[in-house]
Amino acid sequence: MKRPLPQAPPGWYSLEMLDFDTCNEARLRRDPAYDGVFFIGVLTTGIYCRPVCKVRQPMTKNIQFYPTAAAAEQAGFRPCLRCRPETAPFCPAWNGTKSTVSRALKLVEDGALDTGSVEDLADRLGIGSRHLSRLFNEYLGASPIQIAKTLRVQRAKRLISDTQLPMTEVAQQAGFRSTRRFNAAFLDLYGRPPSSLRKHSAY
Repeated sequence: MKRPLPQAPPGWYSLEMLDFDTCNEARLRRDPAYDGVFFIGVLTTGIYCRPVCKVRQPMTKNIQFYPTAAAAEQAGFRPCLRCRPETAPFCPAWNGTKSTVSRALKLVEDGALDTGSVEDLADRLGIGSRHLSRLFNEYLGASPIQIAKTLRVQRAKRLISDTQLPMTEVAQQAGFRSTRRFNAAFLDLYGRPPSSLRKHSAY
């Protein structure tokens, strides 16, 4: 079953230093300085890309910008198989603007939500789980769970593309708690099993 195309969100996420026109000019130039700073959701295809993607440029009226890959995925977009958003530098431009978010993200990158809960993560940071979720949505445009899911899929996609490891080992190294969850995450995001993406590694 094809996933419905996402609708444009009501407004720009709270990226303090960027606006729509700045991002649009950067993506039209395919400016590598913005790689990892924002992602482009194409409303007509349901795909999201990096600013440096080499595919034909979509019309400006058909795009929406997101501060993170997780925000684009939370809005319903699928990763481009050509520009491989999972290989973009994970250094969004908000970095350092909120120390709690930076600390939380580092813990998530280290696997805090692969083995624990959002409540456990919030306890480690000395704040409530609801406040942590609000901070993530404000600065990253996505929930802690979505950020963790995106990071796991990104790690797995790199292993699929760059190694010949068996899928069970890919799932384990990427931080999935089970092969079933690993397969379900890829079916949900890509609409296909993870093994089928190995043939796209040449993109």
